[in-house]
Amino acid sequence: MKAAIAAAFSLAAFASALPANADDLKFKGGIGVIPVSSGVGAAATAEVVNRNLVRGVQPPGQIWVIEDLKADIDLDNGRVRVDGRGLLLGGGNGIGTNANQSVRATLICSTVITPPATTPPLFDTDPPVPLEANGDFRIDDVLSPLPPRVCESPVLLIRNPGGAWFAAGIPKL
Repeated sequence: MKAAIAAAFSLAAFASALPANADDLKFKGGIGVIPVSSGVGAAATAEVVNRNLVRGVQPPGQIWVIEDLKADIDLDNGRVRVDGRGLLLGGGNGIGTNANQSVRATLICSTVITPPATTPPLFDTDPPVPLEANGDFRIDDVLSPLPPRVCESPVLLIRNPGGAWFAAGIPKL
């Protein structure tokens, strides 16, 4: 009897630790952008500059850093909640500032780019929210258009109104 009660409590504790909806995506932690990388070209003397594209989405012209990022996305209804901390310029004359930027969240659910498109479908929040002076931001919105119920290879980007990505969420597995 004690074993059965203990098993029931263990099962209840385990079940409460699972997400309420298995179709939720969670991101914990963020990666700031380094817009370019360089290397030596085929001639072994020419320097090559590579833009840091993420599934076809362009980076900004400057390095950005992010202290922390947490996001929950409900694929049933497209609801997204993002809590970002310390999204600031990591270089240039405005280093350590928010550069008066605003941001939106973008979910990408595919690595496949179908011509003539240059990026897979993007699911965005709108309107963009302004960064606080310390780079903090909060987004509580619905993605448009609604993402698919199954999001393969999810990527969450934090982008400016012009479309450049500043930070990416780290999927919580």
